[in-house]
Amino acid sequence: MFTDTHCHIHEASYQDPTGALSRAEEAGITRFICVGTDETTSDEAAKFAEAHENCWSTIGIHPHEAINGMEAVKKLDQLAQNHSKIVAVGECGLDYFYDHSPREKQIEMLHEQIKLAKKYDLPLIFHVREAFDDFWPIFDSYEGLRGVLHSFTDSKENLDKAIERGLYVGINGISTFTKIDEQKAMFASVPLDHLLLETDAPFLTPIPHRGKVNEPAFITHIAHYIVNLQSITLTELSRATERNATTLFF
Repeated sequence: MFTDTHCHIHEASYQDPTGALSRAEEAGITRFICVGTDETTSDEAAKFAEAHENCWSTIGIHPHEAINGMEAVKKLDQLAQNHSKIVAVGECGLDYFYDHSPREKQIEMLHEQIKLAKKYDLPLIFHVREAFDDFWPIFDSYEGLRGVLHSFTDSKENLDKAIERGLYVGINGISTFTKIDEQKAMFASVPLDHLLLETDAPFLTPIPHRGKVNEPAFITHIAHYIVNLQSITLTELSRATERNATTLFF
């Protein structure tokens, strides 16, 4: 059994979410976390989760959407008050690779969402890309934060900093197709007790389905890749990642 701890199959643009869920269940994926990236998709995630027994949701403002400001955060607060299956705040964070929103606005929105997570005692799903120099001081300015670094592809140094802080590390299809030796070595070194599996569907489709729309059933391909990379059994990976997902989100 596995949990897809990060997908976007709830979004209106995703074709055939019901079929995707059925195929995933047949493949042994038993739980799904539908992740919001703005006020609209957070609302969609909350409603989708309540309509599907094995789905849960998150509320968040992606750093690309940070320019939308405080009104969006107020909407997230309302969602947290009115929906029962919300298990995290995010994805939120800092993305300096694209700079779709001004960096100062990204930092402001990260602070606001951390405050929201603390208000409702929820973990956080962090999206951090080429911005760890700013992220770590922000993270360290709060006590008691828990969460996951979603789609982590950064350095062994930042992996170690994450583990030191008790964060989980989300591994997805990138692990199966990266050609960067340093990333391969980093994926091989992620401790089992800090590892979570995710698809980010419909994005980042793993090998052998590159070129197709990603879906939660493809967690199995990521799992088999990690098993071979770390020289462990599928049972060991399942037990560890299910325990980690339960500890963080459920």
